[in-house]
Amino acid sequence: MATKALDQSNFDQTIKTGIVLVDFWAPWCGPCRVFGPVFEKSSEANPDVVFGKVNTEDQPDLATTFGIQAIPTLMAFRDGILIFEQAGALPGHALQKLIDEIRALDMAEVRAKVDDKVSTATASSGGGCCG
Repeated sequence: MATKALDQSNFDQTIKTGIVLVDFWAPWCGPCRVFGPVFEKSSEANPDVVFGKVNTEDQPDLATTFGIQAIPTLMAFRDGILIFEQAGALPGHALQKLIDEIRALDMAEVRAKVDDKVSTATASSGGGCCG
């Protein structure tokens, strides 16, 4: 499967379902040019995963929204939940290991942890009706 260009208009919809890897990159970035073929090859080997690329030069607002401070930065989402984020180029074997680990996640457990963090953050920030 080929990589998909992501921008403000399609990002949110793209990350909602399944496993989605997003490469934040720029054309002038040497490490990005090294990681690009690794990312592309992985997309061909994992057709069940969506591989998206965000050109930070063309999409600065999207990069800012996600706090991108170094490129390349790889983010992994599963069912709309951010599972992994790391700056720097990964070698092919490490990228495949990450994909395998994401596939093996128990998403019910992940959702429960996310819900717990949201509840804890709301309670500690004084949110809610009576804080």
